[in-house]
Amino acid sequence: MAGAKRVLIFIVAYNAEKTIASVLSRIPVGRLPADAEVLIIDDCSADKTFPAARESQDKVAGLKVTILHNPVNQGYGGNQKLGYQYAIEKGFDVVVLLHGDGQYAPEKLPELIQPVLAGEAEACFGSRMMPGGTPIRNGMPVYKYVGNRILSAFQNRLLGLRLSEFHSGYRVYAVEALRAIPFTYNTNDFHFDTEIIIQFAVAGFRIREIPIPTYYGDEICHVNGLGYAWNVCRATLASRIHQMGILYQRKYDVRAIPVYDLKDGYDSSHTRAIRRVPDGSRVLDLACGPGFVAAKLRGKGCHVIGVDQENQEAGRFDRFVRQDLDRDDFPGDIGSVDWILALDCLEHLSSPEALLARIRATFYSDKTRILVTVPNIGFVVNRLGLLLGRFNYGATGILDLTHKRLFTFGTLTRLLEQEGYRIKVLRGIPAPFPKALGRGFWGLAFLHVNRLLIVLWRGMFSYQIYAEAEMTPTVNHLLRTTVSHSEALTQQASPRPG
Repeated sequence: MAGAKRVLIFIVAYNAEKTIASVLSRIPVGRLPADAEVLIIDDCSADKTFPAARESQDKVAGLKVTILHNPVNQGYGGNQKLGYQYAIEKGFDVVVLLHGDGQYAPEKLPELIQPVLAGEAEACFGSRMMPGGTPIRNGMPVYKYVGNRILSAFQNRLLGLRLSEFHSGYRVYAVEALRAIPFTYNTNDFHFDTEIIIQFAVAGFRIREIPIPTYYGDEICHVNGLGYAWNVCRATLASRIHQMGILYQRKYDVRAIPVYDLKDGYDSSHTRAIRRVPDGSRVLDLACGPGFVAAKLRGKGCHVIGVDQENQEAGRFDRFVRQDLDRDDFPGDIGSVDWILALDCLEHLSSPEALLARIRATFYSDKTRILVTVPNIGFVVNRLGLLLGRFNYGATGILDLTHKRLFTFGTLTRLLEQEGYRIKVLRGIPAPFPKALGRGFWGLAFLHVNRLLIVLWRGMFSYQIYAEAEMTPTVNHLLRTTVSHSEALTQQASPRPG
């Protein structure tokens, strides 16, 4: 049928000599798309899984079956990488992960693939914890049930998901979604399943679940329970730390372009700037991004001119200027401004010195103030990392991958003063704990503690640096003033005729 989607049933097999024939025979061929195929990858089993699979491929008459054998054991996660890469290269639309040990019911295949085939989700997981799964009654050991529930609750909390189970190996993925995530960077171990869920969640892909029956037979479990739990917790925590911008990990860098949203509702660079700029001011917002700050300022009656090298939504500004702040001069028709905002801006430039010089030359006025915020490289987390021999960039945060310059209170002070600015306010800003932990008790508690620590030692405990400065006159301005003043004195001193 034209437009029909191609489905690959990918069976991971390790020492599955006794079960692979049963798994294949239970696949409901008649209820699957006509061009569905089966891929079996034997992960260098110690038994006769490969010949057993070859002898049993007629159990799925009507479906093409491909059987591969890894010459070297790749591990549970490594075997999945091969299967998903196969699905991508062969042009499949949907890939199903099924285990060769018979732990998951092949009879549920049609129900599992339906949400992905219909475009309702990018992934669908079979859950033994949903109503109808009855895991303990069907043989799941109590300790595994309790551990599954605890780990899933912990992961839901940190990742902001609501999955009933993170640890089912019965899954369906849209191949196009797999193309979009760096799954090849994931572990080859069993917590591959956790890491790929995190990647789907960060990418914003939709995940559905359907209940599946629980089955525990006499197969040998190759998972070290405590080691698996530790790896799951470590991977989940690492993903949150990555999202906070503290520790960069390529596998979790799913979004190609970081999304800089408004840090509102708590003490932050954005709230301080919005609060500080008086109502009705004329504002130049440099590196304005999507204009979240500008929208707030316009709500206060300000006239906001946004400047950014990327086109932005014009409706959030009174005027938008597309400009590369590292290279381009400001248009001559902007006119005078009361406030210039350089929020989280200077660290992205090759030469913040040159930008500050152009600002002073173009907009000097004894009434104009510039408000600057930059990340503090001296923050306690970075110092501890260096003490331990670690220096890690992040997707966002102090060591954002796009940052070109690093600042402390001292380096920012020297930068502003050498470029002719007189600092009036210099303060520390706490880390955005409400953004990372939520705006509940813990997020606000950590924020308040951070603010107290900044009072004690701002260079150590400030996440960002906040500065307000006024401009001193340039030499050109002083020369023009001197010439004008001298001409006025000369006219006054000239003798009057008659």
